Amino acid sequence: MRVPYAPAEVPVLSPVPQQARSFDDPAKAVAYIIELYDEATEFLRTQFRAVMGGKEPQGRYRAFYPRLEMTTTSFAWVDSRLSFGHVSEPGTYFATLTRPDLFSNYLTQQIGLLMKNHNVPVQVSVSDTPIPLHFALPEGAHVEGSIEDRLGGPLRDVFDVPDLETTNDDIVNGTAGRDAMGHRPLATFTAQRVDYSLARLAHYTATSPAHFQNHVLFTNYQFYMEEFVTWAKMQVADPDSGYVAFVEPGNAVTTHDGTTGTPIQKMPQMPTYHLTREDGNGITMVNIGVGPSNAKTATDHIAVLRPHAWLMLGHCAGLRHSQSLGDYVLAHAYVREDHVLDDDLPVWVPIPALAEIQVALEDAVEKVTGLEGYELKRVMRTGTVVTIDNRNWELRDQSGPVQRLSQSRAVALDMESATIAANGFRFRVPYGTLLCVSDKPLHGELKLPGMATDFYKRQVAQHLQIGIHALEMLREMPLEKLHSRKLRSFDETAFL
Repeated sequence: MRVPYAPAEVPVLSPVPQQARSFDDPAKAVAYIIELYDEATEFLRTQFRAVMGGKEPQGRYRAFYPRLEMTTTSFAWVDSRLSFGHVSEPGTYFATLTRPDLFSNYLTQQIGLLMKNHNVPVQVSVSDTPIPLHFALPEGAHVEGSIEDRLGGPLRDVFDVPDLETTNDDIVNGTAGRDAMGHRPLATFTAQRVDYSLARLAHYTATSPAHFQNHVLFTNYQFYMEEFVTWAKMQVADPDSGYVAFVEPGNAVTTHDGTTGTPIQKMPQMPTYHLTREDGNGITMVNIGVGPSNAKTATDHIAVLRPHAWLMLGHCAGLRHSQSLGDYVLAHAYVREDHVLDDDLPVWVPIPALAEIQVALEDAVEKVTGLEGYELKRVMRTGTVVTIDNRNWELRDQSGPVQRLSQSRAVALDMESATIAANGFRFRVPYGTLLCVSDKPLHGELKLPGMATDFYKRQVAQHLQIGIHALEMLREMPLEKLHSRKLRSFDETAFL
């Protein structure tokens, strides 16, 4: 029987300390970040393999995330059109970093902007934030619960585990402030927060975070996904489409040359498919299911990948007599009765419509339907969307809810759109919503089996194509225009 490990009797064992280095070339800075990260994670993996193989722990094994730091003593005079890539006042700014292999292009771009706008180098070093063992293992590997039986004691006595002190949304919520040294955050998320979300994404979607694209579609119905699968495979088969691969749950990848891997038979909680491009500017589509909790979960985790836009395509209840089943609703305002974000983003915070997204969606509706101008009103209304947390709201006393809906000038009601938009606002990810009316409960047209069969067949393909065309238009838009100041606060992080 193994003797229980006594942590107080042994030292902390870490990789040989590496020197901090200063860089004026973003590519070289990222290369050193990768070197530090690889050394740290390989150390933890090696020690874990040894312990799993029966070796007695020689102490607490600990390695640390890389740290990026920039100090400026001057107020930068930068291009006022750019909402990111610079800090607002003199000081020292820092970020802990993870998975530099996954974020190498992003890091190179963001660090390059800092150097250009402030004319200062950056420093790369080893931080004092430990890497949890769970996040150091390769994708697909995991720590078995039985390891504590092998250790004869708690895992956290030998390896670091996730720490809620550094796995939170304090930075994006604007409550982080300065650290003990007076330094301020450089990036939107800490390394542990990113690692946590990457692990959750793999779990919920059954696809690697590496496959996620910069443009994301959310839906609440599986038949939208089935339509997307059919269309996406046609794009991959077309050598002129610009799309190079299609990824299904289970990380099955289809290219011009065939399919590698096998799609899983049992779908994950949030089935996700990726139509990829070489530059990452393809389309990811996620079935979040029904409800604001799912909508928050998905966007909480996808946000760490810093997408350029996400759109909600789903069904809604039409609230106006003048609407018909199959009509579209372009949200230009939201009433938040979903409640899942109330502690992170107070309900008094307005969630504005973003002109760039609105124009792209309206142009896409015109292109796909062939209608324009005044004729477009035949199939699309622009107005306020209410998101609620009770699918059976119709069963309540209607006097109160209906009065509120009327006072808000709402035209549609659903369970996800305001959540996705609010989290887009919170995470500085451009967002938009185009819904399709599937029932009119206030006017006796309830969503019941068989009532909307023809509508489903007619509208699903068209609705999806509108969302795809909108994202393809946004893909051609300069980042500085899409990531506008409307999503940035007074004192923002420099990183996008």
